[in-house]
Amino acid sequence: MKENEVPQDKGNLSKSNMKELTIALSNAIDEINERIATAKEQVKKGEVSPIVYFMECSKMDIAVLSSYVGMWQWRVKRHFKPAVFAKLNDTMLQKYAETFNISVAELRNFKTD
Repeated sequence: MKENEVPQDKGNLSKSNMKELTIALSNAIDEINERIATAKEQVKKGEVSPIVYFMECSKMDIAVLSSYVGMWQWRVKRHFKPAVFAKLNDTMLQKYAETFNISVAELRNFKTD
């Protein structure tokens, strides 16, 4: 059979659908960037610990982060508090640093400038 004798299915990826996908992807990226900027500002104001910023940069949520570091979600949320974060030992910070692919020093001394 020849190609022109067989009905051709254009599939779901027509030009109009590709445009919609591109718009959706662009919106999702904008939302991620907005969440990162918000987290950075919260860290700068002392409202949350740097864990929140690096979690957003890594495109994680609390459930994913807690599974990576092997802790309960309530415990990870507790580490979001700057006062609690300041008391974390190097072993605990190492779990977060490995998850975010940074050093403990970078996590502990995060600067928002």
